[in-house]
Amino acid sequence: MEHYGLLSLLPTLFVITCAVLTHRPIASLLLGVVVGLLLIDPTQVVSGLADVSLSVMMDESIGWVILVCGLFGSIIFILIRTGAAISFSRAIVGFANTRNKSIMVTWLLGILLFIDDYLNAIAIGSSMKRATDKFKISRAMLSYIVDSTAAPTCVIIPISTWAVFFATVLEASNVVEKGAGMDAYISAIPYMFYPFVALLMVPLVATGKIPFIGLMKKAEAKAAEGIVALEPMPSIGDDAEPESHEGSGIWTFLIPMLALIGFSAFSVDSAAARESLASFNLFGFFGSFSLEIDVLKGVIIALAITIPLMVYRKLMTLFESLDAVMEGFRVMLPPLAIVVVAFMFKTVNDQLGLPTYVIETVTPLMTPLMFPVVTFATMALVSFATGSSWGIFAIAIPIIVPLGLAIGVDLPLIIGAMLSASAFGSHACFYGDATVLSAQSCGISVMEHSLTQLPYAVIAAVISCLMFVAVSSL
Repeated sequence: MEHYGLLSLLPTLFVITCAVLTHRPIASLLLGVVVGLLLIDPTQVVSGLADVSLSVMMDESIGWVILVCGLFGSIIFILIRTGAAISFSRAIVGFANTRNKSIMVTWLLGILLFIDDYLNAIAIGSSMKRATDKFKISRAMLSYIVDSTAAPTCVIIPISTWAVFFATVLEASNVVEKGAGMDAYISAIPYMFYPFVALLMVPLVATGKIPFIGLMKKAEAKAAEGIVALEPMPSIGDDAEPESHEGSGIWTFLIPMLALIGFSAFSVDSAAARESLASFNLFGFFGSFSLEIDVLKGVIIALAITIPLMVYRKLMTLFESLDAVMEGFRVMLPPLAIVVVAFMFKTVNDQLGLPTYVIETVTPLMTPLMFPVVTFATMALVSFATGSSWGIFAIAIPIIVPLGLAIGVDLPLIIGAMLSASAFGSHACFYGDATVLSAQSCGISVMEHSLTQLPYAVIAAVISCLMFVAVSSL
């Protein structure tokens, strides 16, 4: 694939600089799109913008993201409007009756919701912010905990949308034989250093064992004074407090959440599963049992259970519940707008050949010793710059994996380095979907969340680089 050389980096530099200076991610991403289109063809900027916008909106992945996130917002809004989320928060506060306990509960809940990072990002922040507010924990810290247990957890637990996607890519790229994608993924989990480090850092940072740095220090100081957000933003259900909680309880929260998790991962017929790249035998322990991850179906079924439950409990009428579905969807539109524009930016970067240019540039540095760390560092930067934690790797895996195998690097180590880079991109990029949704659910601006957590993401990345060097030298 052709590329524009150093010029392909220009839109990304514009986006990062503009976003940091203005704290306006949508405007910054649109600027990056326009700069990229000017490089491609200055005479066709308007038509190019129209074509990119239309192609993105017709993309199946974008449709999936809009439906999943919008319906997640609907469920959370219903749980807040009926008092179910408040009942859950009160139960958590009763158990987590200190600052450190509330932090650890939030962290553990994030690990337990391992099915999908979107589910994790939206549900945990929305349900825990009242509990953490009580103990004067900043929303920046809450969003850091939420985001750090989203992609990192989903990457290292092979019963998740991440595992299914990357197992499919490994097979579709002919890196492994058909049916062996999940086995290859599982073999690489011990080498996925970044998600492990990022996940284990959370309780150390949140409890002060690792010092507060930069804006996080300022955010925590303000929280101690009762100001939990430096840049507060409306989040799901902020204006949806019910007048009465009578009839609501912790189970009115847990039943929809358990339905969402359970129906997102369901058993399928083994014959059909063998025909699907997105299915796998669960560690080989259950014979013909297979698991298929489909979060969209899960959220639809969960809504179909939640609405009758709330009507039966007389917490809202049928028409009120349908209004709540639309209102919850509406609240999710601002973060979804960022995700859509981020996809447009990724499309322009692909046209500029940014991934190809970066890979070709670092290929001469590839030696058996340096290959894993160079792969991690390079792909982490590409994932961060493009805001793509999945799509970019569908392009890179067929290039990088054969190169690594050719110079004698073990396949699990190669996959571990690439998945670590993907987790970093999802965690650190300030216009990445998980980052945006974490900020939205916690009620702070995307840039406050991004800038307060970035130093810790960089620390985790540096530690991961040292670990890749150490393992490669053995």
